[in-house]
Formats: sequence, structure tokens, C-alpha cells
Amino acid sequence: MVANTADDDEFWGHLVSPDVDAVIYRLAGVFNEIAGYGMKDDSFQVLDALARLGEPAWFRIGDKDFATHMLRSEMLGRGCTLTECALALCGRFGVDTRVLPMTNERVRTRFLTDRAEFSFQEYFVRERLGPALLAIQFAGIDSARPTSEVVSALDEAELVIIGPSNPLISIAPILKVIGPHIPRERAVAITPIVRGASLKGPTVEMMQAVGPPPTPIEVARMYRDFAASFVLDTRDHDLAADIENVGLRTLVFDTVMADGGGALARRLLEAFI
Repeated sequence: MVANTADDDEFWGHLVSPDVDAVIYRLAGVFNEIAGYGMKDDSFQVLDALARLGEPAWFRIGDKDFATHMLRSEMLGRGCTLTECALALCGRFGVDTRVLPMTNERVRTRFLTDRAEFSFQEYFVRERLGPALLAIQFAGIDSARPTSEVVSALDEAELVIIGPSNPLISIAPILKVIGPHIPRERAVAITPIVRGASLKGPTVEMMQAVGPPPTPIEVARMYRDFAASFVLDTRDHDLAADIENVGLRTLVFDTVMADGGGALARRLLEAFI
């Protein structure tokens, strides 16, 4: 599983890698589904102590979560790569699946707004998406290279699934790094937009701000160089012909993952493998 690292940021000397950690935590059964980040049943004594010492505590890192970031930072300090850190954390959490950062190089999402330029966490967490978005950039993306582990995983994969995440900020940096190595004929993308709305996050609002128009058709255009197939939600079945005209084999499923994605995953495997 390849994870985005453009959301990464440093806090109090520790590297926080939200996407990598969220995948590991979910697979380990310890993810905080209510908060949408971090570990369940976590406490915040370290963060509260930092706040009492005058530190800005808007980025909520729990005590258990701190341990993950401390271990990663210690390993990086010893010369380990992001990939080695992620694989070690998989082992520590008892996760057999290989969670792979998209690159070992530093890539950071930058939001250009009408007020200032913000990092990912500043814009989403501290500013709560308040300033008007003007553009999205990925600092360091031009020099970022896919790891040998990612390239091997793509070569060996029977099916590559581009998930229904925000195509502008969650998927775009991954594709910019590993896109040329994705076996297009064995790749399928899932729509993140259903009946004009995103099921999670500000996908529609961001696409309205910086383009392209927030429709499954436009998302399909964004992915057509990387995937030969596209999954459209049953509620948008009337758009199937338009997706086909984009040059993608179109499948129509219920993409709303009410069960955590199990039913959708089974449909995909039945259709492709």
C-alpha cells in the first residue's frame, strides 16, 4: 500500500507522517475513527504540558501517537529512510501489510491563499480551511523519486487501485512521483464524488476553487493516463457513457463504504481478478 507523504510536517523536533500512520493504525485496529486521526483511547498529557509551557498546541498529538513520532524521528536520526521507518512501524504494530511512503525524499504540500501561504497542517487544522484557496503546490516534488520498494510493489501487483481520496491533495502528489511506474492496464480509479458531493473532506470545494470542475468526468480525465478503468457510483450511472468517452473502461458500483470498504473491495476483486 502506497501512502502520501506530502502531508508530513515537523512538530517539536519529530516528524509526523499522518497518512502513513493512519493506514498503519487502521490495519492494526487502533485508529481513532471518531477523531479521524491518531489512536483511539489516547490521552494528551504531553500536549497539555507543552501548552502550559507556552507552546502552541493546535495540532493535537496524543501521548500514544507521540511515541510513534519519537520512534520514527530517532530512526531517521540514525540514518534510516522513511520507508525503513514505515516498515519497522508495521512490524511493531503487528501489521503484515507493507505500508510504503511514496518517496524517501521530502515533499510538502503548500496552500497559497488570499491571506498567506500555509503548510498542509496549518491550513487544515489551525486555519480550518478559512482563507480562500488560490493554488496548491508541492514543494520538492520535482526531485522526489519513487523508492525501489514502491516500484517493485507496482510491478508485482495484480491490480492497482487509486482510492476515492481527494485527487488534488491526496492522490496528485503520489501520481506525480510514482505515476510513470503504474501499470495502466492493471489500474482502476474510484470516483471521490457522488451526486455532486464528496463523501469526506473538501474535495468539491477545492476543485471549485482551483479547478477542474468537481465532477466524476473531470476526475476521470485527471486519472486517464494512469488507469485504464474507472469506478462510477450507481447514483451517477447516467455519466457512464461520458466516462467511457474519456477513454476509460467504466464500472458502476455502490462506492459508499458504509462497511469500511469490504463490499467495494470484493466487487473490485470480482471484476478484475
